Amino acid sequence: MQEKVALITGGARRVGAAIGRLLHQGGMNLMVHYRSSAEEARALQAELAAQRADSVALVQADLLNAGSLPAMVNETLQQFGRLDVLINNASSFFPTVIGEITEREWDDLVGTNLKTPLFLSQAAAPHLRRNHGCIVNIIDIHADRPMRNYLVYSVAKGGLVALTRSLAAELGPEVRVNGVSPGAIIWPEDERWSDELARQRIVQTTLLKRVGDPEDIARTVRFLVFDAPYVTGQVIAVDGGRSIHL
Repeated sequence: MQEKVALITGGARRVGAAIGRLLHQGGMNLMVHYRSSAEEARALQAELAAQRADSVALVQADLLNAGSLPAMVNETLQQFGRLDVLINNASSFFPTVIGEITEREWDDLVGTNLKTPLFLSQAAAPHLRRNHGCIVNIIDIHADRPMRNYLVYSVAKGGLVALTRSLAAELGPEVRVNGVSPGAIIWPEDERWSDELARQRIVQTTLLKRVGDPEDIARTVRFLVFDAPYVTGQVIAVDGGRSIHL
């Protein structure tokens, strides 16, 4: 993987940063996208550059602006000269209750979770084909088991599952496309998820009776990128067994 390049959306913090660290550890150069997390992005860049100089670049973009997506790919090519891996990690997440859903909420959730992965994958596809690269989409176990009061989010992630399989069919044999579906990995920062009793109820629905770590997702992504040359069109749940009980 030396000198190969990964573009990671939402890569400055949380799960995205964990993915970046492991891919970088494996020898890859990174283009880390962020929207508003400039401080975290620069800190990650400095951390990884201390390990290998000039191995991480940053790109700022609002993913709801479809015109910025080909530009992100072009910036990656200008910086590193190639693109081998696309990680569609960035996500909007907030509740939408039936009867109160607005078009703006739809545009945000579907835009970030489904539209962006499609159009960014389309922009990246010629370069990924040239290098026999891969795409990994970060999905959600609620794509298959919708979460109450999160209707639009669940729909968008369900669409991302279909997009993952469709892209695998469209881009094969040169490009592999897979997905990773997290369960209870890292709690949302929204105060609605701060109730400890509610959190424990979720933990008790997992077979392993604990919350996972961002590194659990990162290791699965690393497997799909580095060690799964005969795997495509698949979605791996990393949820401690929670999806069995949902």
